[in-house]
Amino acid sequence: MFRVRPGVFVLALASAGCAAPSGPAPSLAHRAAEAIDPRVPVVAATTAQPADPALSVRLADLVGRARAGESAFAAAAGEAQRLASPAGAPQSETWIVAQEALSAAVAARAPTTQALGDIDAIAAAALAAKGGIDPGDLSAIEAAAAEVGAINQRQAEIIDSLQNRLGG
Repeated sequence: MFRVRPGVFVLALASAGCAAPSGPAPSLAHRAAEAIDPRVPVVAATTAQPADPALSVRLADLVGRARAGESAFAAAAGEAQRLASPAGAPQSETWIVAQEALSAAVAARAPTTQALGDIDAIAAAALAAKGGIDPGDLSAIEAAAAEVGAINQRQAEIIDSLQNRLGG
């Protein structure tokens, strides 16, 4: 019977691990992918398609609602500003009346804030359904969000100034 000694077996395995591979050694030169800066966004080479007509109608409706809500907000904010000017110390009757007018102005922002939320929901739904947003749809969503966002920002600044004036 043939018996292999454990020392010979270990020696054979160790020498096999030291054998040089056949063929050329891999190059250590930079590869093309290493030249790409990972901080630079990758721009897809896609042709710009127009936005989906149904989406454009929906976005135009939301922008229209925000614009229409501006007049109601302007009236409520004007009343709040008129009442905040002569408002007395906190908890006084005039201060309470001014606070109520301020609350009405905040409530009058509802069309704008609702439209802004709906635009965000449209984008989120497209991302969830398709895993992305078509470039034409994305530009339409961004334009609508920018316009309604600007209205929202103006209204928020007015509310902030009234809250600062009333000390709350």
